[in-house]
Amino acid sequence: MARMSLLFGLLALPAALDAQSLYFPPNGSSTWDTLTPASMGWCPDRVDSLIDFVGSRDTKAFLILQDGKIVIEHYYGTFTQDSLWYWASAGKTLTAMLTGIAQEEGYLDIDQPSSTYLGTGWTSATPAQEALITVRDQLKMTTGLDDGVPDDNCTDPSCLQYLADPGSRWAYHNAPYTLLDEVIANATGTTFSNYFITRLRNPIGMDGFWLPLGSPYNNVYLSRARSMARYGLLALNRGVWDTDTILHDTAFFNAMTTPSQGLNESYGYLWWLNGQPGFMLPGLQFVFPGMLMPDAPPDLISGLGKNDQLLNVVPSRNMVVVRLGNEAYGSMSVATIFNNEIWQLINQLPCTTSVTERTSDLLRVHPNPTQDRLRITLPPGASASDLHLFDAMGCELSVVRTSDGIDLTGHAPGLYIVRLSGPHAASVRIVKE
Repeated sequence: MARMSLLFGLLALPAALDAQSLYFPPNGSSTWDTLTPASMGWCPDRVDSLIDFVGSRDTKAFLILQDGKIVIEHYYGTFTQDSLWYWASAGKTLTAMLTGIAQEEGYLDIDQPSSTYLGTGWTSATPAQEALITVRDQLKMTTGLDDGVPDDNCTDPSCLQYLADPGSRWAYHNAPYTLLDEVIANATGTTFSNYFITRLRNPIGMDGFWLPLGSPYNNVYLSRARSMARYGLLALNRGVWDTDTILHDTAFFNAMTTPSQGLNESYGYLWWLNGQPGFMLPGLQFVFPGMLMPDAPPDLISGLGKNDQLLNVVPSRNMVVVRLGNEAYGSMSVATIFNNEIWQLINQLPCTTSVTERTSDLLRVHPNPTQDRLRITLPPGASASDLHLFDAMGCELSVVRTSDGIDLTGHAPGLYIVRLSGPHAASVRIVKE
């Protein structure tokens, strides 16, 4: 079916970056133009510090693209440019883009009930409740299905239980997302993998493959690190690969990469968004104030996966950052702490930036992770009496204050949130080892 260019909303949306300002590596070749860190004005010792820090946290691959060209590409241990690694939930962004392509080609409508493509009875909800769930809800994580079931990856109807009306509750629920594969396959009349290969993977020169449902990784994408960088470059250029437009529907791309609902403003269509006034995290029904990653650029959009798989796209800097590897600070579904620390060091790369210069005026804590005490730097005018401590479930805990921070000695290892209330509201996730 011929692609249908959807022109509505074009005048109100930012244009794709001028293709002439971006370099696109040729398909079917290992050739990829590079820039030296020196040409970027980056200090060699700071580049080394960044590479060493990223490697110290069990990283396999780390890449930074500037204007599409490789500035940093480093592999650790026995991992090489040709090694494969899993994207984990960073691969959700691939499904989001492919859904937009399928809609553009007229195969599906994201505002239609999901049962249009999955058949009735795909959940254990009543027919009336199920009919309210749309494909757009699957993209937004607002299906209202219960993410608290014993296995939130289970896609059997018995596991997909009604909890709230669609659109009234945001929850990071893998099963409804996973079923987008079936939505696309049933709508297009081909396999999800085949549609992905022909519409997205091959046109931009990616490699890799999807592991099937039921495998140990449960429908996860595997590829070389450079393939993730290629996809990041496609997202940086708003769905256009060099002279080939992969996703014509700019209205869909804009909706995919801006807040999709008001419950968790840091979430688009399966993409995480920085620069928003608050955010939610998987498994929690609690809105934390401040940006998801306060030291990263506000216009950053991210694919974030378990064990710190990172795909960062920054239009304001024409930059893509990729990290693949094992967990940095514990097995978290969404990698934000390590990602923020990486950005702290990226911000310090220019030789013109003082290493003591504050990269934000928000709440700052160190060391992170910690074993006992946290030293805390407050924004100007903030008061230590406004500091609060929460556990990973959002429950407030008692605070033992020290002269320069908080004592965590009496708390078990795990994820915690330090929150500053009042006019300087902010929060920081910390890990106690």
